[in-house]
Amino acid sequence: MITFSEENYLKAIFHLEKLHVKGVPTNAVAESMDTKASSSTDMIKRLSEKKLCVYKKYQGVKLSALGRSHAVNVIRKHRLWECFLVEKLDFSWDEVHEIAEQLEHIESEKLIDKLDEFLGYPKTDPHGDPIPDEQGNFSKIDKVLLLECGVDESGVFVGVRDSSPAFLQYLDKNNISLGVKIKVLHKEEFDQSVQIEVEGNEVTVSSKTASNIFIKL
Repeated sequence: MITFSEENYLKAIFHLEKLHVKGVPTNAVAESMDTKASSSTDMIKRLSEKKLCVYKKYQGVKLSALGRSHAVNVIRKHRLWECFLVEKLDFSWDEVHEIAEQLEHIESEKLIDKLDEFLGYPKTDPHGDPIPDEQGNFSKIDKVLLLECGVDESGVFVGVRDSSPAFLQYLDKNNISLGVKIKVLHKEEFDQSVQIEVEGNEVTVSSKTASNIFIKL
């Protein structure tokens, strides 16, 4: 049996591995989980004993094949529940993360497979993140950060790097939602702010905002 807390750690390590290829530092795990380094280390050792990860002192932690399988399964459930909450229960995209954090721990594989079928096998969640299939495979989404785009380049808004409620609410206020076309009109050299055109309206966003918006050219 894997506890809810252990599943949360597996998921956190999975995401951190993208930034720390050679091994995730325990401090990074602790920061992600908002806990003390000692508590994080204790949990990692417990996961290691269950063969869910490989931990080497001073080298960090990596998920084992078994640990990755569990992490991806939790992520799949989380993102499917987010789709359900937005598409079927009319929640807004800034409301669903915390609820999905609770629902992702439901164990029934049959329920999740039925949920996937009911939703029409979605490839991405309401924030544009890919949803892994039953085998744990993620669909590749060709995307670039808005900040990396040149003047006169345009594309479709397909995802966010920051899915916090505050950021999503900010995008809503500026009528920037998934699927809209964004064109770069001007980039300010001084502060890297970006002037864009969204659905015929001109908006200026900060470099921080532009570094959290993914578009497909």
